[in-house]
Amino acid sequence: MASRTLSGALALAAGASIALAVPTGTAYASPPGTKDVTAVLFEWNFASVAKECTNTLGPNGYGYVQVSPPAEHIQGSQWWTSYQPVSYRIAGRLGNATAFKNMVDTCHAAGVKVVVDTVVNHMSAGSGTGTGGSSYTKYTYPGLYSSFDFDDCTATIGDYGNRANVQNCELVGLADLDTGEEYVRSAVAGYMNSLLGYGVDGFRIDAAKHIPAADLAHIKSRLTNPSVYWKQEAIHGAGEAVKPSEYTGNGDVQEFRYAFDLKRVFHNENLAYLKNYGEGWGYLNSSVAGVFVDNHDTERNGSTLSYKDNATYTLANVFMLAYPYGAPDINSGYEFTDHDAGPPNGGTVNACWQNGWKCQHAWPEIMRMVPFRNATRGEAVTDWWDNGGDAIAFGRGGKGFVAINHESGSLSRTYQTSLAAGTYCNVQNNTTVTVNDSGRLTAALGPHTALAIYVGRTSC
Repeated sequence: MASRTLSGALALAAGASIALAVPTGTAYASPPGTKDVTAVLFEWNFASVAKECTNTLGPNGYGYVQVSPPAEHIQGSQWWTSYQPVSYRIAGRLGNATAFKNMVDTCHAAGVKVVVDTVVNHMSAGSGTGTGGSSYTKYTYPGLYSSFDFDDCTATIGDYGNRANVQNCELVGLADLDTGEEYVRSAVAGYMNSLLGYGVDGFRIDAAKHIPAADLAHIKSRLTNPSVYWKQEAIHGAGEAVKPSEYTGNGDVQEFRYAFDLKRVFHNENLAYLKNYGEGWGYLNSSVAGVFVDNHDTERNGSTLSYKDNATYTLANVFMLAYPYGAPDINSGYEFTDHDAGPPNGGTVNACWQNGWKCQHAWPEIMRMVPFRNATRGEAVTDWWDNGGDAIAFGRGGKGFVAINHESGSLSRTYQTSLAAGTYCNVQNNTTVTVNDSGRLTAALGPHTALAIYVGRTSC
């Protein structure tokens, strides 16, 4: 996510982007492994993430957890302070190095790999003392960077049609690192190698569009594991100079158009249009696309759906997890009215759905789709049906079947599937449904509800 200035007054710059990187060479549609769903526990502290890996993420089939930036940052309660680093020490709001290492080890023990949101495009926008006691000014970070390590352009980015302006000037007033410089590349790689030393499994590169793809490739080549999973934030903007496709050689790229269009379809158009979602809409190839319904930036600026959309939001996540395009992130944050407000309890999550923590990754209708996705991996869409409006259904070969009713009224019908005859659990509401010898099932769906069944889940 792109950082904000100390005042929090500047909105996320239009077109600022973040990308997820993958191994150099062959890129994957997901982090390496058999489970491609990532729970993004936004601003959860490391101790709370560790517990959630054990209690929820591992048992429910999540392959990865993404944690907020583990670096010393500017002081302040706002969430965006985490995106203004002042040193590369793990000494921030979310915990120290010991807590971070314990989190990585605990998540690994639960079968969950760890992706780290990584801020390497910029440093801070002001001066002061960081969360770990380090003194700094905007262009001086003792023991790390001096004024010589920043780009010459000190103006705020204002022209997304100009590559140099986007990649050499300052994103919302943040000191822009000169990643073309040998020392800066070495320092950034050193930070990432230290995180690899703690056992992390991948990186999300914040504001990647503001860093030349060649600079990121050079930094990645210096890592102790240059094939580590890597996803990059690079927001597509019509007519912009910097294209997300430039970054696919480094790894996965977050496909923001997927989330933007999903909001429009669910709010104003017909779900029937989703039949060829993905490449059919001109998006990046599925093999290098990271997808999401919302993230911490977009839920605040209104460009995508969010938890405030209630059942519509839930159904959009159900669709994303059921449909075989890209590698999905499930955003899991907290309630907000003040867009700058930081995490409740300083990031400590004592229990889901308390103190404002929304825990979308644990909403039953969303969480139960993670095993569905794992069970249907590699299967193409089959048996598509729609009513021309907001009711759709489709299979995933002989492995699974989903129906979504986003209409305002109930829907009762018989569907043709490719599933073997038998009884299956509809994981959306824990009721059983029967598929007959012809592969047909009959079901009634209430308004704004779904049905999802898959092989291996026969009882509820």
